[in-house]
Amino acid sequence: MGCCRKKSHVPKAEEAVFLRKKITLTRAIALAIGTMVGSGIFISPKGVLQNSGNVGFSLIVWLACGILSLFGALSYADLGTSITKSGGHYIYLLETLGPLPAFLRLWAEFVMIRPANLAVVSLAFGRYIIEPLFAPCHAPAFAVKLITTAGVTLVIVLNCWSVTLTANIQTALTALKMITLGLIIVPGMMALGNGYYENFQGGLDPSMLMLDKLPLAFYSGMFAYGGWFYVNFVTEEIVNPKRNIPLSITASLIVVTACYILTNVSYYAILTPQEVLSSEAVAVSFADKAFKSISSVLPILVALSCLGALNGGIFAASRMLFAAAREGQWPALFSMIHIQRHTPLPALLLMLPLVYLMVFIGDLYGLLNFYSFSRWFFLGLVTLGLMVHRYRHPELPRPFKVPLVIPLVFTIACFFIVGTSLYSDPVNTSIGCAVTLSGLPVYYLVVQKSRIPGCCTSKFNSMTAKLQILMKVALQEVQTY
Repeated sequence: MGCCRKKSHVPKAEEAVFLRKKITLTRAIALAIGTMVGSGIFISPKGVLQNSGNVGFSLIVWLACGILSLFGALSYADLGTSITKSGGHYIYLLETLGPLPAFLRLWAEFVMIRPANLAVVSLAFGRYIIEPLFAPCHAPAFAVKLITTAGVTLVIVLNCWSVTLTANIQTALTALKMITLGLIIVPGMMALGNGYYENFQGGLDPSMLMLDKLPLAFYSGMFAYGGWFYVNFVTEEIVNPKRNIPLSITASLIVVTACYILTNVSYYAILTPQEVLSSEAVAVSFADKAFKSISSVLPILVALSCLGALNGGIFAASRMLFAAAREGQWPALFSMIHIQRHTPLPALLLMLPLVYLMVFIGDLYGLLNFYSFSRWFFLGLVTLGLMVHRYRHPELPRPFKVPLVIPLVFTIACFFIVGTSLYSDPVNTSIGCAVTLSGLPVYYLVVQKSRIPGCCTSKFNSMTAKLQILMKVALQEVQTY
């Protein structure tokens, strides 16, 4: 469909409609760290401990998740410097394995992965910001969900308003996250220095290892690392991507892995395993024991950390919908950009309804297991696609080239976790698989070759034109890849 903003001359660069390169190396690192360090490190320790067996094995899971995430991140850095389009997982599957896997990833992202992920992060935000007001009782679930929806709405509005403002807020919140982790790590290390080792005794007793639940422990751990790929969603907006993508991804993962291990050690230096398992908000329980006088401050800092992860996730995910619409696998409206704000307004607004729905019907850990199957299955497919792409196109320039053993190990690990999750949590895994496969009829009936009647198509185009005028959006006027 054509753009309603027609001119008789070629638009000047300063007034043309396109997504500007505003993500510097500092902002890219802030985006990666800011989306990884969100709710995960403050809620996942419970899930990792519950499904690994004891403290020692839970720490091994955290380290293994960090190494595995680094392997995935290095593979994505390879892809991000050789395939220069924004869109992350979607665009890499499209370029390496073809349109069907790419569409199924997009479908799963829109109807399940993205809304469930944002709901998990935003529910953690709502819980941490309101829990201190009701201490020592738990906050009412409805109150948590109301605060959660307010937080989601605020972040969407900010993303619609300005890329620069959103990036600056992300950088500030990332700095705040590191301070928050420091407030947890320092007292924990001091406690260890004073001889508080009892919670680590018997930490590697093989009889306590829960092999059948181990994939769920990895789901919780990998969720906490689950922002390393967001930099690849905004490739076209990164300054000097061939240099800054590998640097930002590698630096952020090394920092985050070290912080996560130290944070977990600090938790167990202060809290017993039973206290971690019984806590709805581990960082709040930690603050109650470690900072009795200022225990209400840490939950607010954690809530702001979750807000930063929510901001980064929404900023990046909207670019996947934008890229898919530009490739013709999603309605054209969502490839349009606000004329003055230069933000992908329709793609951002599209995420709101399903996030609201997930917030009000889902619980935090159920949502985590629900979407993890599809997320890690497609991550494995992307790194498999990297190996296929290398074989098919050896002549293509690759500014950052990783040894093939790295994507191979990551691919095998992803498929192993996905396969064993069918045994560990068959209900949520089966639902996730079914939702993903529900995209097949949509692809064959609508995307591959449209079988929609002409009268419906004309009405849809008319509605698109009206929404385009209402939202003041236009198609991209400058190619950015």
